[in-house]
Amino acid sequence: MESKQIQFEKEIQPTKPSKVFDGRPTSAFIGASWVALLTGMVAYCIGLWNAAMELNEKGYYFAILLLGLFAVISLQKAVRDRQEGVAVTEIYYGISWFVTIAAIVLLVVGLWNAALELSEKGFYAMSFLLCLFSAIAVQKNTRDLKFFDKEE
Repeated sequence: MESKQIQFEKEIQPTKPSKVFDGRPTSAFIGASWVALLTGMVAYCIGLWNAAMELNEKGYYFAILLLGLFAVISLQKAVRDRQEGVAVTEIYYGISWFVTIAAIVLLVVGLWNAALELSEKGFYAMSFLLCLFSAIAVQKNTRDLKFFDKEE
């Protein structure tokens, strides 16, 4: 009985990893982030191009996309700078948060009042959020790679 217990314990011992994870983003994650960003942006823009709305409405939604992308990249940079001990003023940090939230609120208000089908509204909301999330991931990967390239 005792020998089976010892044999079982030997079998379940974890193996040591061959390489220690250094925090560098994997090429799969980098690729997935870029694919998600491009997919979201292209889908959003194709949806606008084909939409039956006035040109000024299309401009509004396109400007919100650009504002949102810039805002989340700026916010990610400010958060990361603070994490790494780089000086970030409170006003810049606050504005980054404010503009990010404002872009999302402006999209919600625009879609709420738009004469679109519910499925179209959902399409714009989801592709917009995909763009924002993936822009953060792309910015993080870019910054991480620059950090690791600097170390080597």
